[in-house]
Amino acid sequence: MKKTVIVMPIANEESSIKQVIDRIMSLPYDELYLYPVMDNYSKDRTQEIVEECEKIYDGRVKLLFYEQSRGCVSCYFYGFKQAIADGAEFIIEMDGGGSHDPARLPLFIEKLEAGYDCVWGSRFMKGGSIENHPLYRRMLSSGGTFLSNLVLGTKLKDMTSGFEAFRAEILANMRLENFLSNDHMYQTEMRFYCRNFKTVEVPINYIGSSSSLKGSTVTRALKILFKLKKNEKNIFIK
Repeated sequence: MKKTVIVMPIANEESSIKQVIDRIMSLPYDELYLYPVMDNYSKDRTQEIVEECEKIYDGRVKLLFYEQSRGCVSCYFYGFKQAIADGAEFIIEMDGGGSHDPARLPLFIEKLEAGYDCVWGSRFMKGGSIENHPLYRRMLSSGGTFLSNLVLGTKLKDMTSGFEAFRAEILANMRLENFLSNDHMYQTEMRFYCRNFKTVEVPINYIGSSSSLKGSTVTRALKILFKLKKNEKNIFIK
C-alpha cells in the first residue's frame, strides 16, 4: 500500500473523535496516517483527546494546528500541503464529526490503487444513503447536484459530498489558494476542476445532523457556481 494520509478538520468533537480515530486506525493498512486539523474555533477537549491518540498510535496520528485558518476549507488545504510535504501518495478528505463512515475508506483506497486520480463519495448512487438529515438539507444537496451538473456539464451523482480522495500529484498541481469557495461550495468546485482526470464515484453513508444552513450560504454558492468556468484557468500550475 502507498502512503495514504487522511486530512480531517476537527472542532468541538470531544464526544466522538476518539471513536472515529480508533475506527480509522483499526483498518488493516500499515501506511494509513491521519492528520486532524484544528484552529482556534474548538473550545472543548478535542485537542487533548487527539494528543492522547498521537501517543497511542505512535506517529500515525499527527495533529496539525492552523492559526491562519479561515474555516474548514482552509484547514483542508493546509492539511493537503502538509501531507504532500510528508511524502503522501494518496490523500483522503473526510469529516471528523462522525458523518463519514470509516468503514467506507477501503473503497477509496482500492480505487486509487486501481489507477483512478480522484474518487468521489456519493450519497445518491446505488449503495449510498443519508441518515438523520432534515428533508430540506437533502433537497438542497440533490438539487445542488442537479443544478451543478446542468450549469457545469458534469455528470456525477453527487456534486456536494465532502468524502473524497486524490492522488497527491493532482492536489500538488493545483493553486489551492485560488479556489473561490471557503464553505459548502468547495466540493462542487473541486469536482468541476478535476472532471477531466480519471475519476470514479463510490457509495457512502452520510450521517447528518439537524444543523441549519443559512440562506446567505446558498446565495453565495449560486454566485460561485456561475464563476467556476472562468476561474478554472487560475487553478492548475502549468
